[in-house]
Amino acid sequence: MKTTAPPTALRRPWQETFAALQHPNYRLWFAGQLVSLVGTWMQSTAQGYLVYDLTKSPAFLGYVGFASGLPSWLFTLYGGVIADRVPRRTMLIITQTTMMLLAFLLAGLVFLDKIQAWQIVLIAFFLGIANAFDAPARQAFVVELVDREDLTNAIALNSTMFNSAIVVGPAVAGAVYAALGPAWCFAVNGLSFIAVIIALALMRLPPMAIQQKSRSTVHAIKEGIKYAYNERMTRTLILNMGVISLFGVSMMTLIPAWAVSVLGGDVRTNGLLLSARGLGALIGALMIAWLSHRGIRGKLWTAGSLVLPITMIAFSLARWLPVSMLILVFTGWSFMVQVNTSNALVQSKVPDELRGRVMSVFTLIFFGGMPLGSLWVGSMASRLGAPMTVVINAVILIAFAGFVLLRLPFIRRLK
Repeated sequence: MKTTAPPTALRRPWQETFAALQHPNYRLWFAGQLVSLVGTWMQSTAQGYLVYDLTKSPAFLGYVGFASGLPSWLFTLYGGVIADRVPRRTMLIITQTTMMLLAFLLAGLVFLDKIQAWQIVLIAFFLGIANAFDAPARQAFVVELVDREDLTNAIALNSTMFNSAIVVGPAVAGAVYAALGPAWCFAVNGLSFIAVIIALALMRLPPMAIQQKSRSTVHAIKEGIKYAYNERMTRTLILNMGVISLFGVSMMTLIPAWAVSVLGGDVRTNGLLLSARGLGALIGALMIAWLSHRGIRGKLWTAGSLVLPITMIAFSLARWLPVSMLILVFTGWSFMVQVNTSNALVQSKVPDELRGRVMSVFTLIFFGGMPLGSLWVGSMASRLGAPMTVVINAVILIAFAGFVLLRLPFIRRLK
């Protein structure tokens, strides 16, 4: 059940920043997801370091990233059709429960001292399948929780929640891993899913207008792809998500190896680097939430597209942990500004009856680029070293940003 929020003109600055939290269903969603995401980032951080500890191979980090992202290519578009045909809350409860069980399985293998690198790859693949169905439903679910005028703010607060977890989760994971071992990081993640499942169950939602299955699944998928391709703004923003995923986000795959081989640190160093990136992304998400009614999303997007590659080059040159962390704060900010504004701009235009399918295309290109990017950076880092790999990726991002600025200037004017 939605509630009517105060008109934008009557809101105080803090009310504008946290406008979506005035809706009871969104408050439940925010609280449950925040707890769950802290656990998720604890597992992700511990898993990456555990893989590197078992294999000593940057390339194997890429294999795990590829395995977790491959299901995006196989199932995300179908997941978008399902998200338009069944209640999204039901779909989310199923996917979140699946992720919980996989986390407990991983914890059990480590507790029993039976864990092997290939098992982590296999679990990552099944987790990727759950994510392929979860992500389109989660993206489209927000519109059921708030009024239209607060949709951009809700998307920004989703990112705030996500990145608050990135700040806390990796740092906690580093401490827990060092003191108790990786199994406890995975066990805590499994327990954290209970919070979001309870939150989903407690929501009072109006009946969802379920799309009738009058046409084939293939036809429904084509409709979503056709809309995303024909709308110039949507096409450009989704393409950019793919470029960022391939050449920007993929650098984070190297962080466990970077912490050890470049900075001479350990698992705590790995957690601190990831938390620094998360802090910057959190700042970016809060900024967008605060500015969500200012009509400057195109300008923010443009700034982020230029700052991201510049900070990547600076990071490749840094060899002192505090400086590396500071640079990653700006990297996280620029990354979040682009992803968040792209999400909000696409969602603000897409028709409700196509929302799940169009967001599945968005999710496919973004998350689907990650496994390819992981293979790319893992393989290149094994040959050229991690710093040179990051520089090459940054140059590609600069070239793409320049193309958009020169050939597609309408992006800068988007409100």
